Amino acid sequence: MRLRVHSYSNLVLLLAIAFSLGSCKAAQANEKPNFLFLFADDYTYDALGSLGKVDIETPNLDRLAAKGVSFSHAYNMGSFSGAVCIASRNMLLTGRTVWRAEKISKSTEQEREADRLWPQLLKHVGYDTYMTGKWHIQAKAELSFDITRNIRPGMPNTEESSYNRPREGQLDNWSPFDSSIGGFWQGGKHWSEVAADDAIEFINVAKSKSNPFFMYVAFNAPHDPRQSPAEFVAKYPLSRIALPESYLPEYPYKDSIGCDPKLRDERLAPFPRTEHSIKVHRAEYFAIITHLDQQIGRILDSLESSGKADNTYIFFTADHGLAMGKHGLLGKQNLYDHSMRVPFLVAGPKATPGTRISSPIYLQDVMPTTLELAGAKKPETCEFQSFLPQLSDSNAKPNYSAIYGAYLGLQRCVIADGWKLIVYPKADVKRLYHLATDPEELHDVAGENQNTPRINQLLIRLRELQQQFGDSLVIK
Repeated sequence: MRLRVHSYSNLVLLLAIAFSLGSCKAAQANEKPNFLFLFADDYTYDALGSLGKVDIETPNLDRLAAKGVSFSHAYNMGSFSGAVCIASRNMLLTGRTVWRAEKISKSTEQEREADRLWPQLLKHVGYDTYMTGKWHIQAKAELSFDITRNIRPGMPNTEESSYNRPREGQLDNWSPFDSSIGGFWQGGKHWSEVAADDAIEFINVAKSKSNPFFMYVAFNAPHDPRQSPAEFVAKYPLSRIALPESYLPEYPYKDSIGCDPKLRDERLAPFPRTEHSIKVHRAEYFAIITHLDQQIGRILDSLESSGKADNTYIFFTADHGLAMGKHGLLGKQNLYDHSMRVPFLVAGPKATPGTRISSPIYLQDVMPTTLELAGAKKPETCEFQSFLPQLSDSNAKPNYSAIYGAYLGLQRCVIADGWKLIVYPKADVKRLYHLATDPEELHDVAGENQNTPRINQLLIRLRELQQQFGDSLVIK
């Protein structure tokens, strides 16, 4: 009899354990995922070592790419401002496309008060929200997130010695590792390192809490002034730096498209460009990226050791790209792929490791994607699309059949069916590139008679997108 009672007790105990484990697994299955959003500034799409397009060291971003999905054609839609980051971040945080984002860019504080900014939409469904680094929209970051640290302006302060350099045969007074001149070292520690410290602190706070988290870690790097410690600069001697295929001493339409020598980004190097000056700027750009990559590695390691990694989606991208000597340009105020496209990496539970997806997205699609993953309702004001189906199925239907691009009233473009048409209204110029065979946009074929019908078709597509996105510029 005792044996039977003992066996019955064991049976009850085993059933209780099984029920408990089942409940635990069910709870884990229903648990909202965490989001770690790593955001760079001025980071062009091909500056990843794993792509093999340029000779650059990014081991931590490469391991992130190996763990998840890489979107090879992620775009920023453009800008209503010479500071392209302002438009990009307004779109990202409000979900509105470029011209509607412009209309509310000066009243984003009202958007915050209406609880419609990205972190607030996640907070509504139970998320703890954290932010550090570059913000650069009108709303107050410290009122938009639960916890903030080291909120930064659009860029570190610079000295005049960082501009119009280097000139061959003349002394270059700029040193990217001289911490006495401030910039990224203002406050005593490189801003990329500070942002990583803050992110690690956030992870340490979040790992003991039951709420899911959203961390917005916005680096100012690799924006100029491109400063990094000496050991990172030493990795990139000029003998290691190759000129880009599309290198030009001067872009022929620079003045009519808003990229003349008065534009701050373009003033960083002398006109006309020289091979030497472009190599120097590219070397400093690669150095600050490798330094940034090291800080991202610290964050990834901290997340791994926290116990939260398995249920966390990690996103890495940037607000826009950068020319860095391609087409005779330095900045991001143009509609070539080097300035419109950004790296876009996603690792997490539903991201298939090592997958590369070439169908196009806008970088701002990350906002509705996280909302869908979190079970939050996408607001009617959000015009971008979730790419969640593509994370687990690379053959899923693309979000967009055409990509639209704009810069002020001076440039427009449309990308569709393997072609890109760029229009310069002020210069009355159209440029056509067959991206499928000419990804570096080296050969403008707009002047070839057989392409006239294609240009007309793309113009129709462009005007349709203009109407869709509230763009009133007349394109002839």
